[in-house]
Amino acid sequence: MTKVSVIYEDSVAIIQLNNGITNALNLEFIREISKTLKHLKNESIINSIVLTSENEKFYSIGFDLPHLFKLSKSKVKLFYTNFNRLCLDIYTYPKPTITAITGHATAGGCILALCTDYRFIASGRKLMGLNEIKLGLPVPYPADCILRDLIETRYAKIIMEEGEFHQSDELYQMGLVDLVLPMDEVLFQSIEKIREIGDMPKPAYNIIKRNRVDNVESQILSNLKEREEIFLACWKSPEVRKLLKEAIKKF
Repeated sequence: MTKVSVIYEDSVAIIQLNNGITNALNLEFIREISKTLKHLKNESIINSIVLTSENEKFYSIGFDLPHLFKLSKSKVKLFYTNFNRLCLDIYTYPKPTITAITGHATAGGCILALCTDYRFIASGRKLMGLNEIKLGLPVPYPADCILRDLIETRYAKIIMEEGEFHQSDELYQMGLVDLVLPMDEVLFQSIEKIREIGDMPKPAYNIIKRNRVDNVESQILSNLKEREEIFLACWKSPEVRKLLKEAIKKF
C-alpha cells in the first residue's frame, strides 16, 4: 500500500502523506517521499508543490521511535542520513514548495515543514516544535541551520533549547509559519499561494531561491558528516536509550 499519494490541481502537485494516523518517519516512508519529489521535479507541467497529510490529526509525529529503537547503529545511520538528504532536497527544491499543516507537526515532522518555502497552519490546538533535547538528542544539523536562518535567534534558542510544542498563534509570532487559517481553508489557500509563486518567471525565481538557500546549504554540507556521527553517538548512549524507552511508551 502506497504511503504517499499525489493529487494534481492544474500546475500544482499536492503530496499527501499517509503512513497511518501519525505519519511516523521510517526509511521506507522517507524514500517514498523522496522518490515522489524526484518524479515531480521532472514533470514540466508541474510548477509547484504542496506537502500535506491525508488526515487532520497529524502532519507527522516525527521519527518512528518504536521501529528505530530496535535497529542496529548501521541501520539507524542509514535512516538518519537519508532523512537529512531528504530535508536538503526539499530545502533546495527547484520548484516552490509549501506545507499545508492541518495536524500536529512535531520533531521530524516539524523539520520536514521547515524545509519548504512556506507554511500555512490551521488555527486552534495544532502543535509544532522540536522536542529532541528532551530525548537527550541534538536537533538534526540541517534543521538547526535552516531554523536559525529562518527566524530570530532568540526564538530559535527557545524552540531548540526548551523543546516545547507551540500552538498556531505562537508559531506565527515566532515566524515558524507564514499564515494561520481556519481548518477548511488551509489546503485551498496553500494551493493558491504556491500556484501564484509557481507562475512567476522561472529563471528569475530559480536565481532568487538559490541566492536564499546557497549559503545555508553550504554550511550544512561542510559539517554534516561530523554532526551526523555526533547524533548517532548520542542515540546509542545509555542516557538517551532510557529516555527513548520512556518516550516510546507514549508514542
